[in-house]
Amino acid sequence: MDNYKGRKSIRLQQYDYSTPGYYFITICVQNRACLFGKILDGKMLRNELGDILDHEWCQTLSSYPNIKTDKWIVMPNHFHGLVQILDFPQRN
Repeated sequence: MDNYKGRKSIRLQQYDYSTPGYYFITICVQNRACLFGKILDGKMLRNELGDILDHEWCQTLSSYPNIKTDKWIVMPNHFHGLVQILDFPQRN
């Protein structure tokens, strides 16, 4: 976390993140550039890149039978998604 001065980790110290469960994901655009759309009258208006992000999120996760999508939202300069990992594939 050296790259994020003043930022504290929200990871639970004793939680095993290699176990199935619900996970909250945030992906931010470099330099907070509003690449995915804009907020107008309190509503998110996705542009073409925002639509691509939304589509790819659904397509990518549908490729993994052990992952279910829950709620997600595309914002102007970031993305939030909630996924449920049902199990992890067995390793050989």
